[in-house]
Amino acid sequence: MSASLFAPQGEPWAERLSAGAVLLHGWALPQDAELCAEVDAVIGQAPLRGMETPGGQSMSVATSSCGDWGWVSDRGGYRYSASDPQTGQAWPRMPARLLRLAGDAAAAAGFPGFAPDACLINCYQPGARMGLHQDKDERDFSAPIVSVSLGLPAVFLLGGLRRADRALKIALEHGDVLVWGGEDRMRFHGVQPVKPGVHPLLGARRLNLTFRKAR
Repeated sequence: MSASLFAPQGEPWAERLSAGAVLLHGWALPQDAELCAEVDAVIGQAPLRGMETPGGQSMSVATSSCGDWGWVSDRGGYRYSASDPQTGQAWPRMPARLLRLAGDAAAAAGFPGFAPDACLINCYQPGARMGLHQDKDERDFSAPIVSVSLGLPAVFLLGGLRRADRALKIALEHGDVLVWGGEDRMRFHGVQPVKPGVHPLLGARRLNLTFRKAR
């Protein structure tokens, strides 16, 4: 059962979903335009691309990264790389606004001191989805995951510690921030197919920013 942590009228509010998972409703809304502009600038330097799973399947989500480390996937496996495989150059620097947002959101959810060194940018067009998986390519699982939703709404699946565990369906709207860590850090999670629509800032797409401590 979820419980409201704080819910002042007209302000972002927090909902505890489990011991280590908190949904910060509308947390990113006050700076949504600036965040979208920062992300578009990153994408201009490291364009979104479709990646391949180790099994040879094409991912329906287009991906890029910023920060010291970028997440990549190909026939060689899932991993973090200090350089963009497409250019051989370092990934774009993580904008200060994004870094602050991730740290502040983590602290609000009960995880102070979070300093991510990787931000995975996922772009969902209508119909794109993300299958249930665990974030386990990081070296230190003590840091939380901070996930920011921008653009089209989506249904997030927050499962258990086993793939077969029943998943909680969470409606994510533009500006919501989901944080999970602690005993919930290794929960399986995914995203149901994004429904068609048009968002005033991002058009027919959903951007998801996932902040992690990779190293």
